[in-house]
Amino acid sequence: MYNKPERDFKRKKDSLSIGDAIENWMDQLRVRGKYKETYIIQNWEKIMGTPIAKRTTNLYIRNKKLYIHLSSAPLKHELNQSKHKVVELLNKASGDKVLEDVIFL
Repeated sequence: MYNKPERDFKRKKDSLSIGDAIENWMDQLRVRGKYKETYIIQNWEKIMGTPIAKRTTNLYIRNKKLYIHLSSAPLKHELNQSKHKVVELLNKASGDKVLEDVIFL
């Protein structure tokens, strides 16, 4: 039977983990903010829930403001009253202060 030689795969002192390398790469390209904006839009249903996502027709971010097109006027009114909570929830989900305001259309 063939025995494989043992290899020592210890990390060198000056090496980075893959996660740290990706973080550094995102910082160098200055794409971290755009990545987090995209994360919010892609995970809208997961963050806000299915009932709200089903009534959302369009969603986009411009100048740290999230524009949300809703098909339900009562839902728009209800969410408009809790704007601060929505912004806080979305920023918490992204892990950073990505949004400053939410505008319901």
